[in-house]
Amino acid sequence: MMGEVARLLSDWSTFDTWIVLIAALAAMACALPGVYLLLRRQSMLGDALSHTVLPGIVLAFLAAQGLRSAGWLDSRTLNAAEHAILFGGALVSGVLTALLTQWVQRRGRVEASAALGVVYTTLFALGLLLLRLLADNVHIDPDCVLFGAVENIVISPVERVSVAWFTATVLGLNLLLVLLFYKELRISTFDPALATSLGIPARWIHLGLVAVTSATLVTAFEIAGSILVVAMLIVPAATARQCTDRLSTMIVVSLVVAAASAALGHVGALTIPALVFQPLGFEEVRDANTAGMMAVAAGGLFLLAMVASPRYGWISRALHQMRLSVRIAAEDLLGRLYRQTEEQLRPAQPATANDRLGQPPLIRWLAAQGLKRKGYLRRADGHWQLTDRGHEAAVRIVRAHRLWESYLAAHQQELPDDQLHFSAHRAEHFIDRKLQAELARELKRPAQDPHGREIPGEGG
Repeated sequence: MMGEVARLLSDWSTFDTWIVLIAALAAMACALPGVYLLLRRQSMLGDALSHTVLPGIVLAFLAAQGLRSAGWLDSRTLNAAEHAILFGGALVSGVLTALLTQWVQRRGRVEASAALGVVYTTLFALGLLLLRLLADNVHIDPDCVLFGAVENIVISPVERVSVAWFTATVLGLNLLLVLLFYKELRISTFDPALATSLGIPARWIHLGLVAVTSATLVTAFEIAGSILVVAMLIVPAATARQCTDRLSTMIVVSLVVAAASAALGHVGALTIPALVFQPLGFEEVRDANTAGMMAVAAGGLFLLAMVASPRYGWISRALHQMRLSVRIAAEDLLGRLYRQTEEQLRPAQPATANDRLGQPPLIRWLAAQGLKRKGYLRRADGHWQLTDRGHEAAVRIVRAHRLWESYLAAHQQELPDDQLHFSAHRAEHFIDRKLQAELARELKRPAQDPHGREIPGEGG
């Protein structure tokens, strides 16, 4: 398998390096505004902008061609200014999208997502109509606009250098804007009302973010097209969100994921189709579109983050839940053995001691073994018994339980006794020494709980 991959990549050339470089720059440029769109819960706006800038691009391109036909621009000047012209068309179209969405929402009395849907579909349909009607006249390739063709960019040495510099410039400008307006963006993203009260123009920042996003999307159209560019805009940010809660870290991780998506996407475009389809008899299938495989790679990294992220991954959450269950089961066992000792009953077997605690056998076994390792329990005549250290730990659990029962009885007098116990059984695991002291002080240091049982002191 690895040998076949190495064989397929043995023809790696300068063209492939340029493809990865340009794709990575475009993906990172898109990831920066994508972070803020995701945090603002406006990912649909990014999707809409990736489509609604299409009519602006087409009209800007037609305007440039008209200026050349009228003699205002020669071919050399047009080629040099082409990216700037498309950049301006997308900028105007993106801002128009935001303003039209707000106008439809206000005048049409519909929710924000419905207003965005109206504007998004209308402008995108208009862009496709213009594209189809005028493609033969101005030589616009609809497939390149919709799906991208980064492979075609690197063929011309002049064009690939021009696109790389332009994309790097946009990435640099986005980074500069994030650094200059980091505080304003952060406050207006998480609390627009607070931003306005502090004198930060949240509405103008939103329009600025829309404009930056629209302009950035232009740099990615030649690479990923107006459809697949959504993956470059949102998926790296969504992947980073799985890994961290810190905005600064999220920005860095999203940039790393975007660059990795570009590299893995191109490698996958060169290897996966041949590995999958040629053994099935499709000898003509040798590679795939790099932009499409970039989206697949980004999705794969997102799934990997969902499963293995140290913050919110399924594995880490499952391990955290298991550790919490074992801790609760261990504290339940300590409390039960304390009560049995208190009632001068013989210590029970581990299974019997936990029969009514609702924990699976594996969790109960892990809890008992963990307490034994810590020196809280010992085996005597085939039964578990509390050690001195275990007795001290059990006192804290039972004290928290009975103080909480007393607190509920004092403030929720309508609760029956069984509800007092049930609530205290859940709360006892999260009441630390400080809260116990506050409860005891407020209750004037009660000697007994509502059931007449002694509340042990801090020293047992």
